[in-house]
Amino acid sequence: MPEAIPEQQRIVAILDESFDNIAKARANAEKKLRNTRELFESHVHSAFAKRVANWRVKTLNQIATNLDNKRIPITKRDRKPGNYPYYGASGIVDYVAEYIFDGDTLLISEDGANLIARSTPIAFPASGKYWVNNHAHILKFEDMATQRFVEFYLESIKLDKYITGAAQPKLNQKALNSIPIPIPDSVADQMLVVTALEQVAAETQRLESIYREKLAALDELKQSLLHQAFSGQL
Repeated sequence: MPEAIPEQQRIVAILDESFDNIAKARANAEKKLRNTRELFESHVHSAFAKRVANWRVKTLNQIATNLDNKRIPITKRDRKPGNYPYYGASGIVDYVAEYIFDGDTLLISEDGANLIARSTPIAFPASGKYWVNNHAHILKFEDMATQRFVEFYLESIKLDKYITGAAQPKLNQKALNSIPIPIPDSVADQMLVVTALEQVAAETQRLESIYREKLAALDELKQSLLHQAFSGQL
C-alpha cells in the first residue's frame, strides 16, 4: 500500500497541472468567442449609425405586410408528422404533414423570455413551404434585401420598450408595427448594407465555429485524462 501512494500523488499532480492548463485554455477560448460576437455587434451598430441623406425612418408596417391573421396553431397531440417545418417563437419546433405558407418571410418572436434575454435570434427568416403558430409574427417584404436589412436591424436593437408583461414578455402586433426602422429609400443601397453585414456575419460564424470546436476538444481532453488516470494508463 505505501508504494501506491507516490504513484497516486504523481497522477494527482499530473491531473492538477493538466486541468489548470485546460481551464486557462478554456477561459481564453470563451473570451475570444465573446469578443468575436461583440465585434460583430459593433460592426452592425456602426453600419446603422452611418445614415446618409437617402435614409428615412419608417415604421415596420410601412415597409412590410403583416400576415399574422393567416397563422394557425396546432397542439402537439393534433400535429401530423411530416416534412414541413412548424415554426414557433424561437424557430422550428416540429415538422408537420401540411403547410400554410409558401415563400420568403421574416418571423419575429411574439412572446417568451427570449424577447428580453436575446440568447437566440428574435428575428429569423423562413422560406419554402412551412407552418407558423401564433407565437411568431409573420412579415412579408417586397424585396429580400429589405427583409435582410430589417432582420439585421431588429437583431441590433433592444425591444424592451415595445414589450409588455413581466412574467410572460409579449411583443404584440401593434407594438411591432410601431417600431421605427431607419432605412435607405433605394433597394440597391439597402443591399450594399446587407452585403457588408453578411460578409462580417460569415466571418463571425467561422470564428465562432473554431472557438466552439476548441471548447469541445478541451472537454474531451479532460474526460480522456480522467479515463486514463482511473484505468492506469496515465
